[in-house]
Amino acid sequence: MTMIALGGVIGAGLFVGSGVVIKSAGPAAVLSFLITGLLVVLVMRMLGEMAVALPTVGSFYEYAREAWRDRPAVGELAGFLTGWMYWYFWVIVVALEAVAGADLVRFWLPDVPTWAISLVLLVLLTLTNLISVKSFGEFEFWFASIKVAAIVVFLFLAGLYVLGMWPGASVTVNNLTAHGGFAPHGFVPVLTGAVAATGFYFGAEIVTIAAAETAEPQKAVAKATNSVITRVLVFYVGSVLLVVCLVPWNSTAISTPYVSALNAMGIPAAAQIMNAVVLTAVLSALNSGLYASSRMLFALTKRGDAPKSLAKLSRNGVPVRAILFATLFGYAAVVMSYVSPDTVFAFLVNSYGTVAIFVYILIAISQLRLRARLEREAPERLKVRMWAYPYLTYVAIVGMIGIVVAMAFIPDQRTPLLLGVASLGILLLAYRVRQHFRKHSPLVPQAEDPQTSCNEL
Repeated sequence: MTMIALGGVIGAGLFVGSGVVIKSAGPAAVLSFLITGLLVVLVMRMLGEMAVALPTVGSFYEYAREAWRDRPAVGELAGFLTGWMYWYFWVIVVALEAVAGADLVRFWLPDVPTWAISLVLLVLLTLTNLISVKSFGEFEFWFASIKVAAIVVFLFLAGLYVLGMWPGASVTVNNLTAHGGFAPHGFVPVLTGAVAATGFYFGAEIVTIAAAETAEPQKAVAKATNSVITRVLVFYVGSVLLVVCLVPWNSTAISTPYVSALNAMGIPAAAQIMNAVVLTAVLSALNSGLYASSRMLFALTKRGDAPKSLAKLSRNGVPVRAILFATLFGYAAVVMSYVSPDTVFAFLVNSYGTVAIFVYILIAISQLRLRARLEREAPERLKVRMWAYPYLTYVAIVGMIGIVVAMAFIPDQRTPLLLGVASLGILLLAYRVRQHFRKHSPLVPQAEDPQTSCNEL
């Protein structure tokens, strides 16, 4: 579970996307990752508190409903939006990672069509998820292990080089201020970078979904969330700091930050090594995306927020139809990346990051309300507690709302904001349609036990 949590955080965004943030903010990109990382750490602590107290399939989908138990109408809407926005985020990730993975594989197989590679990757990871929950856990464990090992080795070697402990090297920190200063474009790009970095961190919360399928969910989620909290900032902030020490922020090489950092240290075959590591990160994200989207869809069926036919389990306890539904959406999105890259696919790419922030805000609001109720009704369940409650919860909510507001004033982020709001509007319309049919249908689905889980990891 610890490796799944860490693997969810360390994605292709760190290895590739960080270069975009560095190019915009300069060495001060370290602050961008620090700001966002602290917010994510707070959200993970909230999720840890709720998941230990109320382990359930769908986790924060159920928390959003339960938090508004005194106002059922609000609870139904909050749960519907949280569940479907989270599902939407991950099925888009499935498509994006399939396309990104194909581009990485073509580094070695340039003559193979991109669409064919994307198809093969989707089929392979779909089969992995269909076999059993255990197969997902094993694959994700090894994928995450490779990513974590790569970051640890990079931190160790780059740290030696920067500190002048590398053969023939001297202390290397001049790049932090040598090219226009630490924040060459001022503080606004630092905030812009913090907005962009939000999507890079998203994924650690998968551990609270997977926890319900473990033998000891409370113990597993407590250990995993604590691991993320203690290591995520080191992995992200530490590695980005070393990159900007080794590679000038304004050089063309920063577009491939980690490859360029390895080249700066004189490590041979740097491009080959990092291409393999990034491919592993992409496959891990694809694997996680199929798992997270299918389990959230499975949870949605239990409350009548998704067709109950998608809840069917295989003999191995796998929600086969939910997985295949997410896969079909992934195939459709991959097709759109080639058929309509500037319209439909562009809409998907530009909207899913903002949707992730909306999910985090709803998680924080849920924790704020659930914590108060647990303290009144079942304080013995609070074995993991959010720090400085309720103050840090409010800080997290204000910080995330601040990110959304900042997007309106940052030219490059206005389109993602508008498309994210449009996606929210579509879901609100879908909820109204769902309510209409429930009201006029004599067969209204009854809520099932939210503790229902699939199978053990």
